[in-house]
Amino acid sequence: MDLIAIIGNFAAVLTTTSFLPQAIKTIRTKDTGSLSFPMYLLFVTGVLLWLIYGMLNAQTPIIVGNLVTLVLAGIILAFMIRDIFNKNPKKKGTDIPGGIG
Repeated sequence: MDLIAIIGNFAAVLTTTSFLPQAIKTIRTKDTGSLSFPMYLLFVTGVLLWLIYGMLNAQTPIIVGNLVTLVLAGIILAFMIRDIFNKNPKKKGTDIPGGIG
């Protein structure tokens, strides 16, 4: 494995792993009130596009890293959307979790 592949794989591991604590906390507490909905919506969309880009270019570190990140960030986004549709945001005084609305 060359240096460029090592850097790409290491970057994918670090950025993907960074979402694990937030995903675990959100799954356990079901609390998304302090999270920004627009940020997660934009982020998940960007990660999806990176995944497509990696697939089109057959770049394994980009594919694997973004696939796992998409799942973790998607779980968080799904909890946020659930809160919006249930009209039960965890943060009082807002209509949408993350303070928008």
